[in-house]
Amino acid sequence: MKKRSIVPYGPQHPVLPEPIHLDLVIEDEKIVEAIPSIGFIHRGLESLAMKRDFNQMVYVAERVCGICSFGHGFGYCEAVEDIMKVEVPDRAKFLRTIWFELSRMHSHFLWLGLLADGFGFENLFYQCWRIREKILDVLELTTGGRVIFSVNKIGGVMKDITPEMAVAISEMLTSVKKELKQIVPIFMEDYSVRSRLEGVGVLTKEQAHTLGCAGPFARASGIGADMRTLGYGAYKELDFEIITSDKGDCYARCDVRIREIFQSIDLIRQALDKLPEGELAAAVKGNPNGESFIRIEQPRGEAVYYVKANGSPHLDRMRVRTPTFANLAGLCETLKGADYADVGLLILTIDPCISCTER
Repeated sequence: MKKRSIVPYGPQHPVLPEPIHLDLVIEDEKIVEAIPSIGFIHRGLESLAMKRDFNQMVYVAERVCGICSFGHGFGYCEAVEDIMKVEVPDRAKFLRTIWFELSRMHSHFLWLGLLADGFGFENLFYQCWRIREKILDVLELTTGGRVIFSVNKIGGVMKDITPEMAVAISEMLTSVKKELKQIVPIFMEDYSVRSRLEGVGVLTKEQAHTLGCAGPFARASGIGADMRTLGYGAYKELDFEIITSDKGDCYARCDVRIREIFQSIDLIRQALDKLPEGELAAAVKGNPNGESFIRIEQPRGEAVYYVKANGSPHLDRMRVRTPTFANLAGLCETLKGADYADVGLLILTIDPCISCTER
């Protein structure tokens, strides 16, 4: 019988963007089992629902995570608006959708850069993050922030996109699309890259479904689940198809995210073309009383927002179920049988966000 060892991996490790800890059971260089351990950055944000009023909680929700900040504020607002039966103006719905897709683009470019660094292409890492800066510049122009945007409010949004800003967004999309096309062949066709990604960490469609995986991680295994099809925001007015792959390996996860960037560019252009005139926010009176359960599609996958209110300014409960939490079981499955040298790469392919997971 081969000797087994337990190797701790993380929470601090050069290849990890987030403080995730795994106890790896290995035989020689092969992973037999992976046992995750989280809880290193728990901040107690959900308990603030009992200490801050429901309007202030918009800002708390945005601080669950920096990269996913807009989506967290969006999802929380949707839940409270559902309880209070607030009809958000159409223009606000389109503006939220535009900012949400810009957030998806910058999140995916961040991930592409980290993946490039993971397989040793440092220059490609810098290229991805240089392109991402153009998206952040536009977000700063339109919202005033580069990490936390604070434009969501219960009933709509606080800021507008002027015609001049719309032109700047359109020009940025043209530039980003051109530069993305230049680096796609490196990710998809380079021999060295494909040798690190193809056939590594395969997760079948059945396994992904059984383990409840979400987002690009699940769609790369052939599961056509995307919460944008529910039609929240302005998505019911936009044309798009769910992007999937049937390979289920690291290469497929990279392919899905790259195609989703092109999809986001198209969705933003559609939203700008169809952007209606009108108010930015609806009047909100009184306090919420009831409960709501909202699902949205964060860059990393399906996120669930549960809000329970009691008719006072303070909520009884605010709960967030994030995509990384859903994908941890799938990650552990892909690690079984993998080489120890591929562990960092496999962790990266779920695009982990431990800040979101722990709150």
